Amino acid sequence: MSAATEASPSEPANDAPVGHRLSLSDGWQQWLNNVRVGEIGSLPVVLGLAVVAVIFQVQNDKFLSSQNLTNLIVQMAPIAMISLGIVFVLLIGEIDLSVGVMSGVGGIIIARLLIPDGNEVNWLVACAVAAAVALLVGATHGWFVAKLGVPSLIVTLATLFIGTGAILAMAGSQGLIRIQDQNVIDIANTFLSDGIGWVLAIAAVAGYATSKYLSDRAILTQGLAAQSIASFVGKVGVVAVTACGAVVVTNNNRGFPLIGVILGVSAVTLLGITERTRFGRHIYAVGGNAEAARRAGINVNRIKISCFMISSFMAAFGGLVLASRLRSADNAVGPNLLLNAIAAAVIGGTSLFGGRGRVTSAIQGALVIAAVESGMGLLGWPSDRKFIVTGCILLLAVTIDTVTRRARQSSGRA
Repeated sequence: MSAATEASPSEPANDAPVGHRLSLSDGWQQWLNNVRVGEIGSLPVVLGLAVVAVIFQVQNDKFLSSQNLTNLIVQMAPIAMISLGIVFVLLIGEIDLSVGVMSGVGGIIIARLLIPDGNEVNWLVACAVAAAVALLVGATHGWFVAKLGVPSLIVTLATLFIGTGAILAMAGSQGLIRIQDQNVIDIANTFLSDGIGWVLAIAAVAGYATSKYLSDRAILTQGLAAQSIASFVGKVGVVAVTACGAVVVTNNNRGFPLIGVILGVSAVTLLGITERTRFGRHIYAVGGNAEAARRAGINVNRIKISCFMISSFMAAFGGLVLASRLRSADNAVGPNLLLNAIAAAVIGGTSLFGGRGRVTSAIQGALVIAAVESGMGLLGWPSDRKFIVTGCILLLAVTIDTVTRRARQSSGRA
């Protein structure tokens, strides 16, 4: 057989697609073009955090101290946990107003089941019961929205009222129940040693770099243009500086918080679900155009029910984290958590119109919310001023989302 008709096994086929990496200038020009048409990514969050840090550090030099930054990770964790679930509901173009009260219900259930009165249960059993209740409530929300066509705003608003009544009944006259199980308390009050912190930071950077490399390789094998080497190195560098900087800062105080690791693992897991699975692709399809998704064979009802279940589950998870941090379950935390969780998702870049956003945006938005609240707390601002500032930030985020959406529509990218 001639060499012309038999290719060597070690040589790629001549018609195999071969991609290329963009040059630095081409990559920079592509990024500028994306910004012009509304693809701004995390730019508003990064700029917002920089402005917040400068403003509060100038007025109080303790803002960027190791103690305050360590506290910031712990304080943002409940908001971020709840906001991770909110992202799923927003991606399908719905809303969940019950997440604040569901976090309270989850915390109260766990606290009551752990009261040492002779009928207490194992803390894992208590958490499982709270999770089961949250999943049932989420499935109920999804059933009303998907099967009966009831607006999610009304369904979850009804649960907000019902859940508020349930919390008041379970909390009793004292208004709170103290957590008396050390395992639950340790969730948000454990800090890792210096060595473990560095191991986790290195592992996080290596994992991110590997993920980006594999993603680029997949793009290249499809014959498409991947990001430039400079862009790859820059992104990995930013993650490395952030991870190592967080370890350096927290090691100067009590160490990196365990809840920060739990939050990171939760975010990576949910990010993988949305971006690496068929279920995740279906979520974006339903959020982009539910009718088109239905005609394409996607079970839209199942997707909606699943997203509401995830939202309620993460709300209960956030309630557990908050109860652990406060060492008690309080009946008055729901409204603030609801506002902050939704604000965090929107500020992070998740669109209220559905179909656009990333799970990691919830953590970015929660960091902005927590940083602003921490700064205002250090300055001794009253609660009324805090609500006004948070509302203005939320309005700004929604305005940016609306403006960039119009820009994408004008360019044909919506």
